Amino acid sequence: MKMNNSPARGTRDLLPDAVANRDRVLGLIQDVYRRFGYQRIETPALERIERLTAGQGGDNEKLSFRILRRGLDEQLPAGTPVSDLVDMGLRYDLTVPLTRFYAQHRAELLAPFRSFQFGPVWRAERPQKDRYRQFYQCDIDLVGEPSVLAEAELIEATTAALAAVGLTGSTVRLSDRRFLAALATCAGVPAEAQPGFFVTVDKLDKIGWDGVIAELVGDRGLPADVASAARDKIDSLTGLPADKVADVLTEAVPGLQDQVADDLATIAACLAALDGVSWAFDPRLVRGMGYYTGQIFEITHPAAAGSIAGGGRYDELIGRSLGQQVPACGFSIGFERIVDLIEQQPEAAKVAVLYEADVPVADALAVARRLRDEQGVVVSSLRRSGKFSAQLTRLETAGFTGFLPLVPGQDISELPVPRPLGRQV
Repeated sequence: MKMNNSPARGTRDLLPDAVANRDRVLGLIQDVYRRFGYQRIETPALERIERLTAGQGGDNEKLSFRILRRGLDEQLPAGTPVSDLVDMGLRYDLTVPLTRFYAQHRAELLAPFRSFQFGPVWRAERPQKDRYRQFYQCDIDLVGEPSVLAEAELIEATTAALAAVGLTGSTVRLSDRRFLAALATCAGVPAEAQPGFFVTVDKLDKIGWDGVIAELVGDRGLPADVASAARDKIDSLTGLPADKVADVLTEAVPGLQDQVADDLATIAACLAALDGVSWAFDPRLVRGMGYYTGQIFEITHPAAAGSIAGGGRYDELIGRSLGQQVPACGFSIGFERIVDLIEQQPEAAKVAVLYEADVPVADALAVARRLRDEQGVVVSSLRRSGKFSAQLTRLETAGFTGFLPLVPGQDISELPVPRPLGRQV
């Protein structure tokens, strides 16, 4: 039977040049985060299914890939529920695994704990442009810090990381789940309906207000006047000057806690001190994850259709595993999106040692070794094959910048100078 060698729909292969560029970008980001004190950790791709379906992942829980239990029979009785067949799933983000990691290893970690993660996550998306079923996330989290120092540091570190990879001109969008809850209550949204309300409003950028209102009324069952009141309140608070946010929100949203306004004022002062960082309060920002409890934020860029980074505070999520509340806040860079925005940098000098069939392999390896040691270039030893000009063309296409031919009997005590590709006679 002929094998289908194509990757699964919604996934992709990455060629060497693309991987090299991704490694470069990741290295720059990691260097910045390391200077802020964040330590790299790794968590497994698989998590217990009950953790991935605990009601905290928003719509992403519906997109989780579930894995069948071991030892199932090939034929199952009709009507067998899916829950009887599944015990594990592929992680759909890096935050839920982090909470389990922290609960398990808390005694071994410095408090507060600054963590950095980079790795693949999986979501059963409908394959389309910029939507992959497997993609990489790049997260930093500060666990155990209750004050807005966490939010301010995460934003500063992430904007610094984006600047390091060459992305300038971005904007930080800021909101707060506590503010949104007070706004929803003020508009008449019952407390039990607010999680669904947030999930729907989070779709505003995709379906517009008409779509949001239709879903709130038709699917969520909210009265039309309540949905309209929420829209009017959000629209009235859009575009507030940064230095007026705290005062205006206190007046516009009865019941808003003083702490929320104070936290926003503190963040405003911290962000104002950062050179080259622009920000705006955006009451339309919700973020669909159900675990957010405080400030939430995203970063947008003029060249990107959606956000390029996002995060927020999730003070209750770790407590579900640990049995006691632990403050936590995180920020995730959309790694796939920023890689697409960054121009691929030219590689360093890359030389091919082209040796004839009768040249001893030891000689070819010795010349390559000396080139690496003495000239610091990337070197590959390749046997001469086919038409010489055609082989040089293939090397140039593959990114080689020079070549060094070796023939039988050649004296290699004096290291020859590589010839440049593209200009040979």
